[in-house]
Amino acid sequence: MRDYYEARAPEYDDWWLGTGLFADRERPGWHAETEALIAALAALPPARTLDVACGTAFLGRHLPGDVVGLDASPAMRAIAAARLPRVVEGDALDPPFPDGAFERVAAGHFYGHLDEDDRARFLARARRLAPELLIVDSARRPDVPAARMDQRVLNDGSRHEVFKRWFEPAELQAELGGGEVVHAGHWFVAVRVMDELG
Repeated sequence: MRDYYEARAPEYDDWWLGTGLFADRERPGWHAETEALIAALAALPPARTLDVACGTAFLGRHLPGDVVGLDASPAMRAIAAARLPRVVEGDALDPPFPDGAFERVAAGHFYGHLDEDDRARFLARARRLAPELLIVDSARRPDVPAARMDQRVLNDGSRHEVFKRWFEPAELQAELGGGEVVHAGHWFVAVRVMDELG
């Protein structure tokens, strides 16, 4: 999957913006909901945030507070560095920071790519890094299952298989151990969880 995201970096924002290969896709309400999601994230209280698997920081740049981006892909980091004050190289399942280094760990469209073992590993590490966890991912729709191997095609025609999950808001909330639904729409879901000290 790392090779896929490294190759996808220059065209990653096409998915968000509806350009490139996504220009002709039928996605009713996509742009309005993207704006609503960004507004919901921007309205959160400011926090020292680690944006895990930040990609191009398309969403991370809208998080209030001091945001540090983390990604394994050099190409993704190069784009994110123009949007965030600090971007570092690292493994999203084992970020190179001490416990308690942040107030919030955020992950946009990363959690849904993790298998069960990696989900448990990610959640345990995230909760040691910060008292708050924010997960943004894809909403489950009638045309997609809960999970599948998803075929992705890049501008160069290369094809890649990526594990992908889609979530109903209450399902994601329960999986994360509670919290509040920050956004629930046709395309996206966002859940914020704070521990008892948060």
